[in-house]
Amino acid sequence: MKNYPLLLAGLLLFSTTAPALEKVASTTLDEVRQRTQQVAPYTLDQVLQTFTQTAHGGIQHVIVKSADNTRQIKLIQAHLLDIANAFRKGDFSVTERMHGANMPGLAQLKTAKTDDIRFEYQALPNGAQIHYSSEYPPFVQALHEWFDAQTAEHGSDVIPEHSQHHLTPAE
Repeated sequence: MKNYPLLLAGLLLFSTTAPALEKVASTTLDEVRQRTQQVAPYTLDQVLQTFTQTAHGGIQHVIVKSADNTRQIKLIQAHLLDIANAFRKGDFSVTERMHGANMPGLAQLKTAKTDDIRFEYQALPNGAQIHYSSEYPPFVQALHEWFDAQTAEHGSDVIPEHSQHHLTPAE
């Protein structure tokens, strides 16, 4: 009974701050979405995007919602190819414009030498993907942090028949 006032105060504090946190999170997602649309040439409402972690990094997929949307497919492919090429050169300016310089994992990724991290672009019939991988644990950790931040700020779409095929140790 002695802790009842303390418990009540804690519940009151949580109940008043939770809606504020939800509003901040929603605002952040909206802001990132707006900045992403300014950078990405394709229409965000017409694509699905995932960031799936693997044992050695992760895979980013961007695919169209409608398989006959060839214009969006070409835009996705060109954009992801540009991103992969920029990342290979250590240029993460696109990520910084969308998420800011303090994005988790980004500072570590920017220290990588040319062959420390692989950025393998692949065109897909319905979009494109980039496979990010490293054999060096600090860069794998940075990629995982970066992927977590991507998912937190972009959300994570569900791509049918996609959920488990990147979770093998061979990745």
